[in-house]
Amino acid sequence: MKFAFSTLGVPGITVPDVVRLAADSGYQGVELRAHAEEALHPGTGLRERAAAREEFARGGVEILGVAGYVRVAAPGDDKEIEGDLAELVFLAADLGAPFVRVFPGGGGQEPAEADAAAARRLGVAAEVAADKGVRILLETHDSHRTGADAARVLGPVGHLNVGALWDVMHTWLGGETPAASHAVLAPHLGYTQVKDIASAEDTTPLALGAGVLPLAECVELLAPDQGWLCWEYEKRWYPQAAELPGLLTAGREHLERLAGGGAANRPGS
Repeated sequence: MKFAFSTLGVPGITVPDVVRLAADSGYQGVELRAHAEEALHPGTGLRERAAAREEFARGGVEILGVAGYVRVAAPGDDKEIEGDLAELVFLAADLGAPFVRVFPGGGGQEPAEADAAAARRLGVAAEVAADKGVRILLETHDSHRTGADAARVLGPVGHLNVGALWDVMHTWLGGETPAASHAVLAPHLGYTQVKDIASAEDTTPLALGAGVLPLAECVELLAPDQGWLCWEYEKRWYPQAAELPGLLTAGREHLERLAGGGAANRPGS
């Protein structure tokens, strides 16, 4: 199992600094927040994309995925949303990242309507993703918070280049047990996003292991070779939270203990 962190925890960080931070704290990869506030996003030019890819390669750090903000179940024009999905796929392909994260964003629609819209758009985008060697992952989030919610979309899509990103906080907040989440997400799972919080009422990010989320139970369900665990520390939305860089090494060590991999999971070992 490999370990990554999301740049959501270090808003506005430069590419050289994120590479250095990952390498120094022992992470094999990073999930890049693909927002216009950040260094890399769908509007970034091809030259900058190529330079970033080289920078990560030199540092021995993988780009796990680009965390986009397309809402695939949202009301609106299919063509516009499909175009935005394609732009995220192109960004990931240019950076050498295997995954793109998208949100459901179904809002107040009827669930069946939101499910159908998401499946329809993801089905179109799947062909673009397949051509580029990228996999689009629907995160358990907002209108589709649980694994069962996400599976209602992913089943009808039925394409290898569309899968699930398991955000363990959202499935827990949705009242789903880790076992139930994993059971429906496992056939679709791309990677798993971990975090920790004080309670359902206080979701301010904490150091891994300092909160209430059943991280050990979640990780235990994953096969040792089942890809990546990515720590999403939502500093961008909680400025009062502790700074992430000082927590990263201990967080990676905590994940290693949970995964049972110890030093064997560290880069270069």
